[in-house]
Formats: sequence, C-alpha cells, structure tokens
Amino acid sequence: MNEPFRDATLPLAVRVADLQSRLTLQEKIGLLHQYQAPVERLGVGAFRTGTEALHGLAWLGPATVFPQAIGLASTWDPELVRRVGEATSDEALAFHHKDPAGAGRNVWAPVVNPLRDPRWGRNEEGYSEDPWLTGVMATAYASGLRGSDPTVLKTAPTLKHFLGYNNETDRCVTSSNLPPRVLHEYELPAYRPALESGAAVAVMPSYNLVNGRPAHLSPLIGEVLRRWAPDDVLVVSDAYAPANFTGLQAYYDDLPEAYAHAIKAGLDSFTQDDDRTEATLGHIREALERGLIGEADIDAAVRHTLSIRFRLGEFDPATPYDDVTEAVVNCLEHQELAREAARRSIVLLRNDGILPLAPSVRRIAVIGQLGDTLMEDWYSGTLPYAVTARAGLAERCETVFCEGVDRLTLSVDGGHVVADPDGGPLGVGAEPDLFDLFDWGGGAYALRAVATGRYLSVDEAGVLVNDQPGPNGWEVRQTFRMEDRPRGTLALRHISTGRYLALDGGAFRLVDDADAATWLTMERVVSGAEAAAALAATADVAVVVVGDHPLVNGRETEDRLDLALPAAQEAVVRAVRAANPATVMVISSGYPVTWADEDIPAVLWSSHGGQEYGHALAEVLFGDADPEGRLTQTWYRSACELPDLLDYDIIAADATYQYYRGTPLHPFGHGLSYTTFDYTDLAVSVEDGRLTASATVANTGSRAGAEVVQIYTRQRRSRVKQALRRLRGFVRIRLAPGESTRITWSLDLRELAFWDVTRNRFVVEDAPHKIMIGRSAHDIRLCAPFHVDGEEIPPRAAFAGPIAAVDHDEYDSVAFVDASRVAGDAVRSGAEGAWILFRSLDFGARAASCAVTATGVEGGVVTLRLDDPLYGPVVGDLPIPRGGRYDLTEVRTALADVRGVHDLYLVFENAGITVATVGFDEAG
Repeated sequence: MNEPFRDATLPLAVRVADLQSRLTLQEKIGLLHQYQAPVERLGVGAFRTGTEALHGLAWLGPATVFPQAIGLASTWDPELVRRVGEATSDEALAFHHKDPAGAGRNVWAPVVNPLRDPRWGRNEEGYSEDPWLTGVMATAYASGLRGSDPTVLKTAPTLKHFLGYNNETDRCVTSSNLPPRVLHEYELPAYRPALESGAAVAVMPSYNLVNGRPAHLSPLIGEVLRRWAPDDVLVVSDAYAPANFTGLQAYYDDLPEAYAHAIKAGLDSFTQDDDRTEATLGHIREALERGLIGEADIDAAVRHTLSIRFRLGEFDPATPYDDVTEAVVNCLEHQELAREAARRSIVLLRNDGILPLAPSVRRIAVIGQLGDTLMEDWYSGTLPYAVTARAGLAERCETVFCEGVDRLTLSVDGGHVVADPDGGPLGVGAEPDLFDLFDWGGGAYALRAVATGRYLSVDEAGVLVNDQPGPNGWEVRQTFRMEDRPRGTLALRHISTGRYLALDGGAFRLVDDADAATWLTMERVVSGAEAAAALAATADVAVVVVGDHPLVNGRETEDRLDLALPAAQEAVVRAVRAANPATVMVISSGYPVTWADEDIPAVLWSSHGGQEYGHALAEVLFGDADPEGRLTQTWYRSACELPDLLDYDIIAADATYQYYRGTPLHPFGHGLSYTTFDYTDLAVSVEDGRLTASATVANTGSRAGAEVVQIYTRQRRSRVKQALRRLRGFVRIRLAPGESTRITWSLDLRELAFWDVTRNRFVVEDAPHKIMIGRSAHDIRLCAPFHVDGEEIPPRAAFAGPIAAVDHDEYDSVAFVDASRVAGDAVRSGAEGAWILFRSLDFGARAASCAVTATGVEGGVVTLRLDDPLYGPVVGDLPIPRGGRYDLTEVRTALADVRGVHDLYLVFENAGITVATVGFDEAG
C-alpha cells in the first residue's frame, strides 16, 4: 500500500489530512469513542484511550509500583520524576506489545490539580498546593511518559482533571467558583508547562462544574489549552461523565444536544458505557441529523485523535520503541529506581537527635497498623513484591513486631459472633471468636477474623462474610461505623451502603431500618496500645508506623472531614512513647495529618512508598542516606484552619501557603536534614528584564547532606491583594561536611505578573518586592528588597464599554455562574445584601446612567452605592425583572451626581439575581 498517510517522510498534517480524506462520515464518527472502531478497508486498527499510569502502570497486573504522586513530588527532583515516568512508559509499552487491545498507549497521567485542600479524597494523586511546582513535576513525569524521540511518542500523556477539581463530595453537581485571578494565577498555570512544552498531548476534563458550567463544556478548552500546545491536543472525557450532561447535571434536555455542544467545546473522545459504543455514537449521529453539529465539527475532533495516533507511530513502518519487551517490567533497574524514589521522598518532620539511629541499636520494635503491610491505592499497580517497614528493618537488626490493634469478641443475646472457617457468612456460636479492630480514621473501622486472617465484608447479597484480604475495590465493602446503643452495646453500619447489620436466620444481613439493627456487645480481650507498649519496652528503639488506608476515609468519591491521625493509632503512639522514650513515629499517608502529642522525639512522613518502601525507610533511619524529601503542602494544625471545602477562592479565603496567615504545624517546603546548613552573602540584581540572585550555602554539620534551597518572592505594594509568599524556584545541592557552594538563580520579571481584572490581561506593576531564600516557606534565611519598573494600573474607565460582572475586585455572598450554556460568566447573589465591588472606577466629569444585563429568579433590585456597601450614598436603583436562568435583559437607571473616581458597589437586595455585565453612559 502506498497511501500518503503511511509515508513517514511526509509532514504530520499532510498524513493526517490524507487519512481523514479517505474516511467516510460514519467511519469518522466511530473514532469519537474511547473504543475507536477499526477501519479494516484501510488497514486502520482499533484504538483505545485510557491506560492508568499515575505512579507506575496500573490495573494490568504486577508492575513496578513507585511512590504515590504526592511522594514523587516530595523529592523536589524533576529529573528523578522524569525517570519514573520513563520507566512507567517502558512497562506500558511492554504490556501493549503483549496485548495491544488490553493496554493502550494513551496514558491517563499525570494529575495536575493543585492540592488546594488536603481534605480532598484524591490528594495523593496530585503533586503540590503550588501550581508552579505542580507544573514542574507534571512536565517532568509527562516528559518521561512521552519518551525522548522528538517526533514519535512513546506514550501519549493526558493531564487530569481540567478544571477546578478538588472535592469528591457531590463532585458531579457542585460548581467550583473561580474568580478571574484565581483562574489565571492559580488553576490554569498548573496545566500550561506540560502542554506548552509538548510533554503532555492530551487533557481530561473533570466531573464538576466550573462557574456553573460542566467542565467538559468549558470554552477554555479551545480558548486557552489548545492555544498553548504546539500540536493537536486530544481531549478525552472522564469515565461516564458525558451522561451527566442530561443526568445529574441536567444541563441539557437530551444527549444528542449535549454531545453536540461537547464536541463544539472541544471534546474529542467520549468515555461512556465502556466498550459499548452504540448508544454514544447514535447520539452523535442524531445530533448531525438534527443539524446541531456539522461534519466540520466531527472533522476537528477526528483530526485531534488521528494526530495522536500518528505521533505514536501507529502508521509508521517502525518506531524507536519497537524492541521494548516484557523484560522491562519490574526489572532490576526499575526496582532500584523505585527504591531511590521512595528513599528520596521521605521527609524528616522532627528530630531531637535520635536519628539517625546509632550503630549500637540492636533491637527495634516495629509497631502499628502499617508496620508490616504495604498499601495499594486505586491507581496503584499490583505490587510484584512488598518490602514492608518491618521487612526492611529486619535486614538491619533484630526486630519484634506488634500490630497495635485491639483484639475483641462480639456477642449478641444468646451467643457470640463466629467466623466461618471457609470465609462464608458469620453466624452465632457458643464459643467466641476473636476479631482484630482496625481504626482508619473518620469513624471508619475494619474487622479481621483472627481464625481465618480474613476481613469482614458484605457480599452482593447483603450478607456479612469474612473472605477478603482487606479493604479493597471501587466499592469498599469492608468498612463499618459503630453507633452507640443502650447499655453499652453498638450497631454496625455498613459505610458503603449506609445500611445496618441485623441477625436474620442465623446470618447477619443488611437492613435499611436503624431500629432493626442487631445490638452487639464488644468486649476487648487485648488492648493494642498496651500490647504495643509492652513490646516497645523490650527494644532499644520503637518505630511506630501509622497513617491512612488509601481506600478508606478519603479516596475517589469520598473526601475527609478532618486531618486527624486515627484515634486508636494515636493512642498506640502515646503508649509506646511512654514505655520507650526512644520512639520514632513514621507516617505513611497520602495527605497531611495532625496529632495531639507534641513530644515525639522524631517524626518522618512519606506517601505510600511502593514496593521498596521498607528498604528506603531503613536507609533513612540508619543514616545511609540523608532525608531529602520536602513537603509540597502546608500541614495545618487542624482542619478548623481551612476554609470550606468548596471555597476555591484561595485569595479571599487566605488559603494555601501563599495566603495563609497562621502558623502551620509544618510549613510548605519543610524537611529536616541530618546535618545543618548556613546561608550567607545574598546578592540581588535587576537588569535586562531579569531578577538574578546568588547566595552561598554551606554544610556546617558533620555529615554529608542534601539541601533544597527555596526561592520565594513577595510584592509589597499593589492595587490588589498579593500573596504573602510565592515559590519562584529551587536549587537542589549536595554538600560534604564543611563544603560550601555558590548558588545562582534567575527569573524573568514577567513571571511576577498578576491578572488585572480591569484590563483582562497579566500585568507587572511598578512596585517594591522582596526576595526570600530559605529552607521552607516559613524558614527564611536570607531576604532582600528589589524594585520592578512596571506599569501603574490606572483607575478603571467607566465609559470604555460594558464591564463583565465577574471582573470585580471583591465580593460577598455571590456565586460565579454561566451567562449562557455556551460561553461567558456572570455572578448570582446568594443572599440579600450580597455585593460586588469595582474599585477606583473613573466616572469622569459625570456619569449619566448605568445599565446591567441581568435576570432574577423572583426579580428584585440592585442598588448602586459609592465607597461602602452598607452606608455609602445610593446613586441609583436597578429593578431586575423576573426571568429564566439565562433570560438576561438590559436594565437601565439614571444616576445621581456621580463624577470622579469612586469605589462602586452593586448591592443585591434579593437573592437569586444574576448580573452578567455593567455599563455606564457619560453625561452629554
């Protein structure tokens, strides 16, 4: 065959266009689903999007498991993260060569949602609360995934999840309020680097709505994302999200209309109904028949899809990656890389000198629910082997182990709860069986039958059985809440279903009625805390490994209510600390945690570290390696310090390390070393549009160590509220004892710009700034002022044309909503007395009138006040007519004597008023 599309010497656009011209309309429609149909007459095979590869290849069987994404970012080493991405792509390709249909080359990673709130159930999937650092790490990982060849992709990385997605609670129906500054300064910058560099070639929108519009329908896909990328970008839907347009979100009346708008907005591939494509493609065909879209819209989506397939080398005679085989999967090189990544991700949070462990340590008590197990999260691969904390330390010295969980019996009137030896239904017997109780926080508990070693679970028929290795699966059926009942009894409520356990016919079954639940008596036979303390007292050192289960108390579909270490685990730590002063707490979790005991000699944290975790931990504890990890999130003292989970406006809410005014438990960037560092001789210059800084860093301790020198800036005067600190760069160094080095760092001054709502563009203000260099956001060792010669932002011109209501300066009690289903944002009052402020509005000699485009659920009034929302003089009232959600109508009012520069408040006298634009006419 000599078709031009198979000629690898031709330009990509020519090849894509040639193949596209040969496809019939129906064949092109067949390419718009996750499972793309083959075109056999042209020799075009089937193609599937979506292979999970977040921190190693997932869902396809045993493969190398690296630390979770938050752990990879904690290395602050983009090159290491790139190597992990490269190893992951090797293994993805090996699985693809073995089973092309089962392992596709469009990989759904990395996750670039900034980690705004640590209560987010998917916190471990992201990199950092800082968008710049997130972009750096995402670009590194995606670069490894895409491969080093300049033209042929190894895999096709997909950025997840666009946009403003940081809550699982009601995630398909909640809307993320993103004011313009938050959108442009915080959310979008996380996506730009990987797309702009070509490291990522695809994007997945998120389940939520953004400013009232489903993210999958966002005009920003075409207006922003695609303009950043040098080549075509493939946009794939999240799983089952398209059905939400008419289902949960009820945004459109029928799916043909919804799918037509999705394609016009930029969606190229529908991930809907698994491999059953008929319904989705039928809706697209109907949309064409009804004239809701044209063939040109289909062609645009098909071009994006085919571009990726061509760049993957599908139509080339050979690619640079054809010789990758199964031998790379969990190969020795990848095992060593997993160990390095795990070791360098560990963060030393506190140390009174107990670490590194002395050579004299001969016996270690390893204690805790996570002391001898490794966890897989939803996007983990299957562990090919597991080096636990206990196993890793046992290779270094004598270890003794205690899980530190309560062992108990359960009884009911007339007998005891007993486990089935074969894992079947639990029943009631004369002699009690023993059960171990695991506290995973948030009121979530799991029970394990001692006799079988299997966990209690509820099967599909609603019967309590004991046949599971632990909490697992998409629908976790192995966790329960304990609800108090009279006389010291309790009822077990199944978390997944919300139903209760009741004894029925000799077995325990789920029932809906809480009053029908069986009352159980729980008797503790062995105290986990006491057993742990007794064992700890026999050892030189106690290492207590605590943390979360990635599938319990926070995961996809479930947020956390707080950040507290599970109560039973904290009780074990306290008891062990009292029994053995040489106690080290090791936290393994996908999010920051809080605890009450401030008197623990040493605390380390890492994410769930993958298959080599135990070796990595032992190397750090014994001082074979300096702890190199640094936090990429603020560790708050309590969840009470956080704004509402659904408050995405980090500027107004003083959220993240950038705006937070409190004193955290551990600040962003924190991480101790086994040595000490001194910072001196800061020199700063501003020249030719660049800020340059240099400083000397010296290792003043007695050990070699690694340091992450962090550079922050702060704008000290501005028209708008500025961040207290913002990470601008970092330099990783390794120094021998007594060694020093001169680090130099440079920044383009354009990076100091912020989004100016008065002119809808980035602006660098003429203003004083401060550079701050140190070990964390709160451990600043050197600082110096510098001045930037930038713009002076003038008062906003009142008569330059209509002003978008969302481009206000401040607000109270308003939500950001869609002005129409296709494009545009507006504001809607959430309460009587809500307001928006336009600061420094220049009315010139005199303003004659004001006009707004608005509508109201029940109608209402918008009052115009100068300089104060409560007491400022009223200069006009706008009667808002009652109308439908999108029935925006122009309403005009004459203004009182308004001249010169004033702050103008639009005060909503009623809830449910939507305003899209505000305009003014000058007096003649």
